[in-house]
Amino acid sequence: MIRLRRVYDPPEPGVDGVRVLVDRLWPRGLSKAAAAVDEWPKAVTPSAELRKWFHAGGSAGEFRARYEAELAGPEAVAELARLRGLAAGGPVTLLTAVKDPEHSHASVLAGLLAEGA
Repeated sequence: MIRLRRVYDPPEPGVDGVRVLVDRLWPRGLSKAAAAVDEWPKAVTPSAELRKWFHAGGSAGEFRARYEAELAGPEAVAELARLRGLAAGGPVTLLTAVKDPEHSHASVLAGLLAEGA
């Protein structure tokens, strides 16, 4: 089971399982203790260039295509396989600082993880 949540939401022990931060940058104003992050695999986060392009007015569809292309790289493929293995063993919660995780890179990543499960 793969869940999406904001990293600013309090942890839900027994429900979240492995908490994985999927943002390239550490969330502003949040301590590591409060975040309760178990994993931070930067290989599966959008590159700085892709984030800048998107925030400068890139389309959501093109963002998705470019992000999926980044996730096809060897380091990302290996990390995706590892995350799928974690998800096979129990719940995994993908954490992001974005205000709407369902319409973000985190949902793209969750979809890719679910496809390979």
